[in-house]
Amino acid sequence: MAYVDAEIASQPDCWREAANLAPTVADRLPRPGERTAVVGCGTSWFMAAAYAARREAAGQGETDAFQASEFPTTRRYDRLVAITRSGTTTEVTDLLAALRGHLPTTVIVGDPDSPAAGLADTVPLPFADERSVVQTRFATTALALLRAHLGDNVSALAADAEVAVRAPLPLDPTRVEQATFLGRGWTVGLAQEAALKCREAATFWAEAYPAMDYRHGPISIAAPGRLVWAFGEIPDGLAEDVAATGAAFVHSRTNGCRTVLGRWAAGRTPVDPMADLILAQRFAVALATSRGLDPDAPRHLTRSVVLA
Repeated sequence: MAYVDAEIASQPDCWREAANLAPTVADRLPRPGERTAVVGCGTSWFMAAAYAARREAAGQGETDAFQASEFPTTRRYDRLVAITRSGTTTEVTDLLAALRGHLPTTVIVGDPDSPAAGLADTVPLPFADERSVVQTRFATTALALLRAHLGDNVSALAADAEVAVRAPLPLDPTRVEQATFLGRGWTVGLAQEAALKCREAATFWAEAYPAMDYRHGPISIAAPGRLVWAFGEIPDGLAEDVAATGAAFVHSRTNGCRTVLGRWAAGRTPVDPMADLILAQRFAVALATSRGLDPDAPRHLTRSVVLA
């Protein structure tokens, strides 16, 4: 079994531990009303985007997400939060070093002894660190921690995750030649992350878009043998429009049903979109193994990007 398989399966327990940790690190996380920026690279950036949209929608304060390399240093914020598994990513450590003494900063990190941990207030998540190059549990655990801090019910989320680590995949990955993932609001970040997992683990053609924007062009590539997978709420008529293309449509509803190939299938399915992301992670790993690839060692990638 690949490292990533075990790491995906451990997410329910990691999320519960993050929820227990959240009250003890509240002084290091954004307070209600603070204007906050959240940064990361790759997967961590997508988790930052999900949190930023969810925090602002919850009325906790203006919240923006950026790739660490693209943070606008001329803007004024009350706090910056960085998400980094390794704590060695060059763009993150450079930014934290540049802001030190000028802006309150917090880093959520897997390795508490990493360089980033010495540059900001630290929220360590060593229990969620990973051996696989492909990120899964660290990133979602960081988001679970931040959601717990917002007051979300992470116990219920973890229960949905227990279902997701065991549920059958919604369709056979060997029958899919392309996938597009969709989201709305905070789940746009989850859609981006699902697509990245397919590209990283399986070198598979995968895209992601806001669900409302999908019909403004990207739907043109939908066709038989291709997949559209939506997280969270979807626009009226989207399922029907996708069905008309012949593409498979996958979407969890809050009543525990799932759309597969344009038909509603009854049965217990993950309700929270973050739990649905677990299914997408498993789908990406299944794609990789079906192609004879090692999902723990994707080509051209390393566990951390450290620039000269």
